[in-house]
Amino acid sequence: MSAAAHSSSLVLAASSTTEHRPLIISLFAVFVAATLAITVWAGRQTKSAADFYAGGRQFTAFQNGLAVSGDYMSAASFLGIAGAIALFGYDGFLYSIGFLVAWLVALLLVAEPLRNSGRYTMGDVLAYRMRQRPVRTAAGVSTIVVSIFYLLAQMAGAGVLVALLLGITGDTGKILIVALVGVLMILYVTIGGMKGTTWVQMVKAVLLIAGALLMTFMVLWKFDFNVSDLLGTAAEKSGHGKAFLEPGLKYGATGVSKLDFISLGIALVLGTAGLPHILIRFYTVPTAKAARKSVNWAIGIIGAFYLMTIALGFGAAALIGPDEIKAKNPAGNAAAPQLAEYLGGVGTTGGAVLLAVISAVAFATILAVVAGLTLASSSSFAHDIYANVIRRGKATEKEEMRAARWATVAIGIVSIALGAMARDLNVAGLVALAFAVAASANLPTILYSLFWKRFTTQGALWSIYGGLASSVVLVLFSPVVSGKASSMFPDVDFAWFPLENPGLISIPLGFLLGWIGSVVSKEEPDTDKYAELEVKSLTGTGAH
Repeated sequence: MSAAAHSSSLVLAASSTTEHRPLIISLFAVFVAATLAITVWAGRQTKSAADFYAGGRQFTAFQNGLAVSGDYMSAASFLGIAGAIALFGYDGFLYSIGFLVAWLVALLLVAEPLRNSGRYTMGDVLAYRMRQRPVRTAAGVSTIVVSIFYLLAQMAGAGVLVALLLGITGDTGKILIVALVGVLMILYVTIGGMKGTTWVQMVKAVLLIAGALLMTFMVLWKFDFNVSDLLGTAAEKSGHGKAFLEPGLKYGATGVSKLDFISLGIALVLGTAGLPHILIRFYTVPTAKAARKSVNWAIGIIGAFYLMTIALGFGAAALIGPDEIKAKNPAGNAAAPQLAEYLGGVGTTGGAVLLAVISAVAFATILAVVAGLTLASSSSFAHDIYANVIRRGKATEKEEMRAARWATVAIGIVSIALGAMARDLNVAGLVALAFAVAASANLPTILYSLFWKRFTTQGALWSIYGGLASSVVLVLFSPVVSGKASSMFPDVDFAWFPLENPGLISIPLGFLLGWIGSVVSKEEPDTDKYAELEVKSLTGTGAH
């Protein structure tokens, strides 16, 4: 595309969006109102702690599978991966593969034993055979930190999306959008609890799959359903030629970037099984069999969706081009909405409607995921830290639920502040950081608790705090935060850790510290309790 043609298409797109803005805002408002109505309806049925934390354990395997996929297919999946593929081709596709393969780890190692062993939170499982107060405190801290990292990505995605729709270019407007998402998120959780969150996630999963399916069909139709033509045009338009379809465009130019590639892959594959908002979903079904089935449903739904991200990412590269994608958002987060407008017809009502619908679905995606994340962290604070550490198990259900609601407000405020700073980073990259922190702090402790007889309280504390501290410190001193034009703080440079993802160092360190802490501990492991946990986790005997 010539520079003149490129600039005229940008002007046309901008004027079209301006002309159809009332229609776009109206469709957007309908989606938000509908999800709020579902939340209020579900909130009226939330009477007990079991309702608030686990939706009364009344959801079927299919319903929970839909909700799990709704929780998992976040703004990073839809906006971040499409953008990463559009800008980096083959290397961007790694996110799709990593997110999907990760489900096998969750299914084979975590889903069923966790459902059988716990009640509401990850801390329930860890505290079963350890000293309650220190382990629950550590589990609560870890859950909140991982959730806030993940919330950053969703907030950044929301800022990009709504700014694109409303034509906001100033930083103040983008920060206000992030604040609006935070307020909606607080409302969803405080009013609806797990029931409201689950129904919103189910509705959103159906909408997201339908939207992605429609766009995939339209992209393939443009190329007469010839995938080879689609990939060839994308490679040609990218400016990188064949290199666009081969590994190494983003990761592989140097030894450091190859290590970053391995680090990202490990974090994506191992992170899912340690994500708190995914783990608590297994408590919403009545039996272990339903937990296993719900993961099977989730794998099918998520697998289909990630296959479609290939068409969306390469379609955006072929039909729009990297320059125009970067003009809207340097990290590529706006590629999917831009593609929707192009497919509907830039400057037409059809284009405006498709842009509005796809953006509203993506926004509903963000709201559903932030609600799930906030619920996971507020539940962990109320159930693990407040009820079992501060009140030593003497808090009433009503007091525990009140603490969860106040924790939701506090976590919402923190995530608004951090999300405002992260608004220009690629959301898929931000989610990969959350995966790395989850895999470093939570996964070693969960696996050791379930499968290693000699694991002790000291091992659990070393593993959680060591994995958490190492991953967070390495992120803070990585190029994600400073030292590059694409960093959170581009004007300063205190990045001494060369990798953008800490998983290669922090995940093995989390496992190693758990092992060392247990081996050098003077505490005798409670083998009787381990035997009870083993029977419970494998058979479901005595599960809640």
